[in-house]
Amino acid sequence: MTEETMVARTVINAAADTVFDLLADPSTHASIDGTGWVRKPVDGDRLTGTGQIFRMGMYHDNHPNKDYEMANRVEVFDRPRAIAWQPGAEPRHIPGRQGFDDDAPVEYGGWLWRYHLEPVGTDQTEVTLTYDWSRVPRPRDIEFPPFPRQHLDNSLTHLAELAERG
Repeated sequence: MTEETMVARTVINAAADTVFDLLADPSTHASIDGTGWVRKPVDGDRLTGTGQIFRMGMYHDNHPNKDYEMANRVEVFDRPRAIAWQPGAEPRHIPGRQGFDDDAPVEYGGWLWRYHLEPVGTDQTEVTLTYDWSRVPRPRDIEFPPFPRQHLDNSLTHLAELAERG
């Protein structure tokens, strides 16, 4: 694949504020996720601005640990128009202690999840989901994209179901 982005779009029957609020709440991310890898938020804070880091519990059969964490840094926070985050390597475990070293630097991989929301009237929102791996350095440890485009469509379907439930 020569392209370094995948894009999916849908129109959701809900206001942009409603859709944005779901995306800014990490507790909804497992329900939105189209891959089935996202499990639960590690910290319960809502997203409030760029630079904020939120950790998510993840699971993948091909990951060496199966269960792992990602530390995501909010890159775009433009309520209710756009939100994006860049996943980073899980925080390092502190030997002999519970928890993680919150002061350890997170290594970001260069890929980005971005949702762009465009109001269509007062009760509909066109949502564009972009998965961008153009900043992933080469050589790459894994093949990009690590999942088929259908996972983006699945995410938008799940987001629509949550938003339209209201």
